[in-house]
Amino acid sequence: MSRRFALASLRAPAAMAAVFAARTALAQPAAAPSAAPATPAAPMFVNGMAQVVPAWRDSTSWIRHDLWVETDFDSDRDGRKDRVHVDVTRPAQTEGGGLKVPVLYGASPYFAGTSRDDSNWNVQQELGDQPPTRRALAAPLHQPNRRRISNALVNEWVPRGFAVVHSEAPGTGLSQGCATVGDYPERAPMKFVIDWLNGRAKGYTTPTGREEVRATGWSTGKVGMIGTSYEGTLPLAAATTGVKGLEVVVPVSPNTSYYLYYRSNGLVRSPGGYLGEDVDVLYDFVASGDPATRAKCDVIWKSNVFAGPKGQDRATGDFNDFWKKRDLLPYVKNIKAAVLLAHGLNDYNVTPAHSVRIYDEMKARGLPVGLYLHQGGHGGNPPADMLNRWFSHYLYGVNNGVPGDQSAYIVQDAAAQAPMAAVAAAASAGTPAPNPRLRATAAPTPFAAFPVPGTVPVTLHPTAGGRGIASLAFAPAAAGTESLVDDVAFSGSALASAPTSANRLLYATPVLTDTVHISGTPRVTLRMAANVKAANLSVWLVMLPYDSARAGSQSYKGNVSHGWADLQNAKALKKGGDYASKNRGKPLKAGEYRDVTFDLEPTDEFIPAGKQLGVMIMSSDREFTLWPKAGAELTLDLAKSSFRIPIVGGANALQKAGMR
Repeated sequence: MSRRFALASLRAPAAMAAVFAARTALAQPAAAPSAAPATPAAPMFVNGMAQVVPAWRDSTSWIRHDLWVETDFDSDRDGRKDRVHVDVTRPAQTEGGGLKVPVLYGASPYFAGTSRDDSNWNVQQELGDQPPTRRALAAPLHQPNRRRISNALVNEWVPRGFAVVHSEAPGTGLSQGCATVGDYPERAPMKFVIDWLNGRAKGYTTPTGREEVRATGWSTGKVGMIGTSYEGTLPLAAATTGVKGLEVVVPVSPNTSYYLYYRSNGLVRSPGGYLGEDVDVLYDFVASGDPATRAKCDVIWKSNVFAGPKGQDRATGDFNDFWKKRDLLPYVKNIKAAVLLAHGLNDYNVTPAHSVRIYDEMKARGLPVGLYLHQGGHGGNPPADMLNRWFSHYLYGVNNGVPGDQSAYIVQDAAAQAPMAAVAAAASAGTPAPNPRLRATAAPTPFAAFPVPGTVPVTLHPTAGGRGIASLAFAPAAAGTESLVDDVAFSGSALASAPTSANRLLYATPVLTDTVHISGTPRVTLRMAANVKAANLSVWLVMLPYDSARAGSQSYKGNVSHGWADLQNAKALKKGGDYASKNRGKPLKAGEYRDVTFDLEPTDEFIPAGKQLGVMIMSSDREFTLWPKAGAELTLDLAKSSFRIPIVGGANALQKAGMR
């Protein structure tokens, strides 16, 4: 798992940092064994899964070498096409032994290390103002003699009959060019590596030489990719090129839109755990390439593209062409590979919407896609058997039931493991119900789709009294307004736990007498006014009594879903779904109501008996939004506001659980 989305903040976690530290410089390409086996060992499959072959287990016999693959872009504008650094690990029998194998491939900007500095944007600013100047991060250490890129995937898959390939992103490690953070030079390099594996692109023994290296003698041309966070983004980006030979990708917690990662519905918003991070911060964090080239890249990309008038724009948070280039959704139509997306439902670093939006688009287009969802946070591969079956099927052609009739695989929470009647009985007896945030130990449950079949959106309405805990109702209120006062000093967790507060509005169901299953993407429609020209708007879907213990990535056990929006962008916020409007935000006028409709994060959650399901409205969210001065007043029109919750069984399920 990378440190941010970073995008694990695109900062590598301790485990990844340890891997980086353990990597040593690669010696010159290994010579082929002097006597390759006359008869190559054959791959073995049991129950549809690739097995370790004894002849391929000895790592001392593996062939390891590196090279540079030429692309079609020149991101550092030196007049030469950029080359990306690639390493290869393959069984000895692929050299002169007549054996050709498929490839598992990982790409990353992290392999050569990252900055150990920390300098995000200061979030203490008024909305709409130009932010104060940010100090640049110290550059990552450049290691010109470090030839071995990574050992990830090698020990698991080479003994099972796969070659393993890695590449460093442009502007990192020994790859040429610039780190462009989501632009074409970051999305495209993997295509050329896959083309090289199929004999359609050229690889060279050095960054600038003309001595070629070929893969057609040992590669079948079939390639699978897998990775987490930033390293999950790049496999999906490769798939959107439609490159021939890429058969299957498994993006884990992928960032599929930099706008969705750093903004939300016209609002400047940080990824969970990394307040003030933005595209330029990420560039500083990963740019471990040649320092001489880095200086040129700073001018071309950081100072002009990112910081220019049409760049990342931290003053408004509006969508523009800069963000459009950094969104994978428009390129989904090009995908030819099978895709197995994996995401944690409690991931507020790279939120679940990143994967669900790609899943929805691929399903709508009839493309081969699966979705694995679990109850954890950032990262989390599908089960090992599932991965093996997918790779064995798509790379070796094993007929093992993949993909099958199911496309969604959900690790459901602990409440799902207990009969609803038992949960209700426990509540009646005064004993604790199962903790709804415990990750189940059971295997994922397969479903035909996500949301799970039988889900029906139910529209609920707020009633008067939201500074306390007011009711949610099936019918809209006749009339009335309620107001809250923004104060970023109070966290959302504190506000959800408070029985009363002037700083939020909270509406909830009665205490449930049976478990209610939520599956899908909640949507809110709010009519609101403010007494300032700009204000944050944050909505949380919660369980009450609220449990503020940590769960996942920058989330809580009591949290079901979050969402954020900018009232200034009301013109574009009419239907929910992906935000990609170039309509500029319009400053608010005191007392003028704006209507906004926007989505919260996708979820699959069981609300057990003894709990309430609540919707909390607040302004600034101190863990995600900018921090303006306290005092802005926001007013909600009760009669014109509603919350659409996707519930398995629809309104009948809520009524059976005690809601009238």
